[in-house]
Amino acid sequence: MSAQPSQDNNRAEPAALLLRVIGYQRFWLLGGLILALDQLTKYWINTRLPLGSYGSAGIPIFPGFFNLVHVGNTGAAWSMFAGQSTLLALLAAATLIAIFAWRRALGLSEPTGQLIFGLLCGGISGNLIDRLVYQYVVDFIDLHFGTYIYPTFNVADSAICVGVFWYILWSIRQPTLGRSK
Repeated sequence: MSAQPSQDNNRAEPAALLLRVIGYQRFWLLGGLILALDQLTKYWINTRLPLGSYGSAGIPIFPGFFNLVHVGNTGAAWSMFAGQSTLLALLAAATLIAIFAWRRALGLSEPTGQLIFGLLCGGISGNLIDRLVYQYVVDFIDLHFGTYIYPTFNVADSAICVGVFWYILWSIRQPTLGRSK
């Protein structure tokens, strides 16, 4: 008898891969939705407002509270690490690779884990695309709370923040998450 794999085994491998991909359907759907929404909103801002549109050059949605603006952020949240867009792009790519590598330990097989990491990966991917295309992240949501002006952000940033917060809450409630059973 020969040691060659049968044709049935060769056909089973793509089918098994497809089943594994489908098993992460919540992750793919939410991640794709966040990425698409992020990039569409940034495209809209890029076509409507010149870069650097802030203050009176923005579009007031709720005057004194919510404006649409167009700024480029070369840093991370609250402009930390400003001017380090290449380093931050490498960190984003490494994070996506790490999530893939440790998907089981992170709980991506769980429906809640898929939603959480769909938010995170969709957001990380959206900002990574900006860094690769523009060398900065397109931010456009400008909120004011009285005299406090919240740092400008975008859809990807929102998804990342919600994903991180949700993951912390979820992991606290899942004491065995990431540990061998």
